Amino acid sequence: MNNKTFLTLHGVIYTIFSLALFFVPTLMWPMYGVEINDQYALFLSQHTSIFLGGVAAVTLLLRNIDHHATMKQLMKALVITNLLGVIITGYAGVTGIFVGFGWSDPAFFLLLTVLSGLQLKKQ
Repeated sequence: MNNKTFLTLHGVIYTIFSLALFFVPTLMWPMYGVEINDQYALFLSQHTSIFLGGVAAVTLLLRNIDHHATMKQLMKALVITNLLGVIITGYAGVTGIFVGFGWSDPAFFLLLTVLSGLQLKKQ
C-alpha cells in the first residue's frame, strides 16, 4: 500500500477511537471490561482522546509529504507508538484489567505495528 493510503487509514482509525473515547466512553470501555464509575475516570478517557487525536492529526496532515527522510522517521514513530500500544494493552489483558473484547486491543495494535513496520521497510 502506498504511504498516502496507509497514513489515511491509520489516521481514520485513530480518529474514530479518539472520538468514541471522548463522546461515548461509557459505551466503549465496558466492552473491554473497564467501568467508567466516576467523573475522574470519565475525564481520563476523554484525556486519552488528546493523544489518539494527535496521532490521527499527525498521520493525516503528513500523508502527502514526499521527503523520504521525513517519511521514514514518521514510520519509525508509528512503529514505536503502536508497539507501546501492544505492550500497554497486553499488560492490561494479562493483569485482568481488560477482559472480553479487551483482548482485541493488543491484537489491533500488533496489526498496526506490523503494517507500520512494513511501510517502514518500503522507505
